[in-house]
Amino acid sequence: MNAIPGLHPVGREPYLARRVLNALLREDFAGMASRLEHSRDGVALVLASGRRVRLAPGGLFQDFSIAPGVTLTLAEVLETLEAVATPADAPGVAAFATECHETLAALELYDRHGTQAPARVHGPIRYEALAAAVDHPVYPTARCRLGVPAEGLLAYAPEFAPAFDLRWAAVPRDRVTLSSEAETSPGLFFPCMAEVGLPERLADTHRLFPVHPLALPVVTGIAGVIVAGLPYLRVRPTLSMRTVVAGERLHLKLPIPTSTLGLRNRRSIKPDTLGDGALAESLLREVLSREPDLPVVLADEQLHGHAGHEYLGWMIRRLPPGEIVPVAALAAPGVLPEIAARFYAGDVRALLRDYLAILFAWNVRLFARYGIALEAHQQNLSLVFTDGTMRLMVKDNDGLLAAPDRLGSAGLAVPAFADERMLTDDPHSLADVFVTITLHLAAAAIVFGAVEDASGLVRDALDDALSEFGEHPMARLLRARTLDAARLVGKSMVTAATLVDKERSGARDVNKFYGTSGPNYLRFPR
Repeated sequence: MNAIPGLHPVGREPYLARRVLNALLREDFAGMASRLEHSRDGVALVLASGRRVRLAPGGLFQDFSIAPGVTLTLAEVLETLEAVATPADAPGVAAFATECHETLAALELYDRHGTQAPARVHGPIRYEALAAAVDHPVYPTARCRLGVPAEGLLAYAPEFAPAFDLRWAAVPRDRVTLSSEAETSPGLFFPCMAEVGLPERLADTHRLFPVHPLALPVVTGIAGVIVAGLPYLRVRPTLSMRTVVAGERLHLKLPIPTSTLGLRNRRSIKPDTLGDGALAESLLREVLSREPDLPVVLADEQLHGHAGHEYLGWMIRRLPPGEIVPVAALAAPGVLPEIAARFYAGDVRALLRDYLAILFAWNVRLFARYGIALEAHQQNLSLVFTDGTMRLMVKDNDGLLAAPDRLGSAGLAVPAFADERMLTDDPHSLADVFVTITLHLAAAAIVFGAVEDASGLVRDALDDALSEFGEHPMARLLRARTLDAARLVGKSMVTAATLVDKERSGARDVNKFYGTSGPNYLRFPR
């Protein structure tokens, strides 16, 4: 043990402190790597206290990580963060410290109350709960929902598998914008005014909007909106927390006043993202109509509505038939063997091989043939098992990146996205998304640690997908950025999402901010 005398971290603190310091090292925040010392005894990081922390070479996404057996306290990690940060970043450092403390509280709350939660539910929601208890592969404080107290987590966070009733609000009709499909789908599963305790005459002038209980204080303060007194519709949270199971093969996405994966990643719903997501889905449906051999299916996200406010919006997701397992759940203890036993005669490697084959065939074709890169990470992908076959389901497409010139060459219309950041003709920007999302999160984070020679399994699947395109320029670029690269690009997630404001970082999109790199795990057996 290398703990400071008198400091004895207990419970989850050493685990979290290690994850935080590894992330700061990986992103080289404020030149953190300059604190490394090399000697005959190896490599060490010098903390602000003067303590030398042993590092080990390697790690899936970084050159050095905290060596096994080293125990850290959160206080000494945050002290070092403050020491390296510039004064201009002091607000971000303070905000990240809050994230760390709220994450520690959330982890300890789960240890006390959540470990048996998945056993209390069945079917798809069980996999959602299991996936929610898996920590993010690279963002160390992902279990934090900023500002949500313990009782709020127990009542609404998916890892605790709760059930709760939705609240409702009547919004003046002249403020409401519905998608064309929502306009022609009267009723949906929404209640009538009387069912939520409001006079029926309000239906002539208002529409009911579902409201997550966490958002009720915000919605109550919006002028002209009438909050209903009675709850209606029992729901359960999915992995994303702001999306709930609202019926048979129906999810309902609602804004909630918190942030996850960083201070700047608000879980509200900006009105334009609903339309952009629907347009992106339509684009992908057109692609799939041209690629009938791909076992890929899209969740239907065309039903949505908003009232021009980030906390007055909703989207209904309609799911395809079959048994659905979130890809993120495959990283939960016991899930991979369980799914393999049910559908692959117990062969985990065969299951992962087929998953990777579909994942890369789909995403390489999108990249090379159409100039599209999806922000479909492990939480936005699911396996769908129907009649003994496996398909890949994709949802939440509003982070897609597409090249207008490539779409035009393929004979596809360029969608009129409200968010101009969804379009680029820079192939390297597309490759950045492919590497950091498809390769790192959807492939490596699931496969490494699950089977022997994980790098070979991932490498062979990607090579097969790229081989279809031979010397195609886009395929050559992607091969150069992945299989043949000395290093692989990574995202500076903590830096952009919390530590450094956009004016200083220059990040147009905190979820597409790069600047770090790690060893190419595809080139070496692991």
